[in-house]
Amino acid sequence: MEQVTIYGRSSCGFCVRARDLCESRNIPYVWIDMVEKGMSKQDIADRIGHPVYTVPQILVGTEYVGGCDDFFAYVRRQEAETAS
Repeated sequence: MEQVTIYGRSSCGFCVRARDLCESRNIPYVWIDMVEKGMSKQDIADRIGHPVYTVPQILVGTEYVGGCDDFFAYVRRQEAETAS
């Protein structure tokens, strides 16, 4: 899998779950803490090209995946395709 980029906050449980999924599956990822970087939701929206209402916001390579649930579903699909 290409490198994953996770925009989120350390205080967000869904953000931590997405990061933990990458670590448990050895998926290369970059964690961008929006609070630490002083980023607003609009800053993230400008970078990913999609409106941001919640975090995390996740990309795989340059492909926008969505939030935590979307990312878990994406990983499951990728694993199913690889297993076939």
